[in-house]
Amino acid sequence: MRYRRVFGLVMDSIGTGAAPDAARFGDEGADTLGSIGRYFAGRLELPNFARLGISNLRPVPIEGVPASEQPIGCYGRMREVSVGKDSMDGHWEMMGLPVRRELSFFPHGFPDELMDRISKFAGRGIVGNRPESGTKILDELGEHQMETGDLIVYTSGDSVLQIAAHEDIIPVKELYRICEYARSLVNGPEYMVGRIIARPYVGSGRGHFTRTANRHDFTLKPYGKTVLDYLQEAGVRTIGIGKINDIFSGQGIDEGYHNQSNMDGMDHVDHVMEQDFTGFCFANLVDFDAMYGHRRNPEGDGCALMELDTRLGTVIANMRDDDLLMITADHGNDPCFKGTDHTREFVPLLAYSPSMGHPASLGTRGTFSDFGATILDNFNVTGSGTGTSFLKDLQ
Repeated sequence: MRYRRVFGLVMDSIGTGAAPDAARFGDEGADTLGSIGRYFAGRLELPNFARLGISNLRPVPIEGVPASEQPIGCYGRMREVSVGKDSMDGHWEMMGLPVRRELSFFPHGFPDELMDRISKFAGRGIVGNRPESGTKILDELGEHQMETGDLIVYTSGDSVLQIAAHEDIIPVKELYRICEYARSLVNGPEYMVGRIIARPYVGSGRGHFTRTANRHDFTLKPYGKTVLDYLQEAGVRTIGIGKINDIFSGQGIDEGYHNQSNMDGMDHVDHVMEQDFTGFCFANLVDFDAMYGHRRNPEGDGCALMELDTRLGTVIANMRDDDLLMITADHGNDPCFKGTDHTREFVPLLAYSPSMGHPASLGTRGTFSDFGATILDNFNVTGSGTGTSFLKDLQ
């Protein structure tokens, strides 16, 4: 074992350039980090990310963030091999379980038979039932939902079924119960949906609705063992921060923390860093995706990156010599791209430890699973054999 504590930080949706198969998804030219840099036109200040090598891993540096002449960490990028570009696909692949089977997508809305069963169980009508932006559909149907108590159902370019309801009209626990039932209907074989997402919101009317932090993802249970399972079985402590617990349906996780925001998530990271343990802490920061990427808000995305950069300064300062920090993403979500869906991109890979002597390029990894393979290698745990460890390169 080289590192006693490994911290994996996922910047949800922060991609770094179109993947080789981007055309299959209609995502040619997508580049989340590049678009944010161009939008800020020199105003993007990421000094900690820069010294970790975030511009070094790119063919062209992020505008305003020059490549470092002497980066303090190792840097590279990873390519996704899973069939989809959803958060579940990305996280599962990172943990050694690429999604090889095509999940169910509903570009024209969900089947009437499925909607009828959910409606009967809930005792409520259903409106929407189409691919749509969450903020747009709330503006359109939020007031109707408050007046009637109907469920707002919608989807996106991913394998997701989202159910929105005003917290004053349908209590959060009731919405969760409905979503749990919906989850039971789409675990295969006819329909296999990656995530059922409860989307509670508040507000007085059109233009004033806000989705709350009570969002909950009811994810398809992993169909095989993940890195988290192998670590847990070997007695290595596993900690999930943010929606990690939801994405893995609680499997392989010893301790979990729910995030209210990116900064709340970083508070949890700071809290875990104060603990003395041997293990892996896996954190997801979802604001980049939910608050800015899907809403095509490059200003918000860039400001959130700068806030995280400041917090990284604290993390780096508090790291022990036998700590390892690895930063990546689960997919792209270019805030300047067409539509409102995720984008198929490479994701950044940054690794740092105070004990590193000769930081170097990790190159382009052929699968996200190299991330998890490295963690298993570090703790001398045997997994499924998926992915290639780069532990030896973290000198």
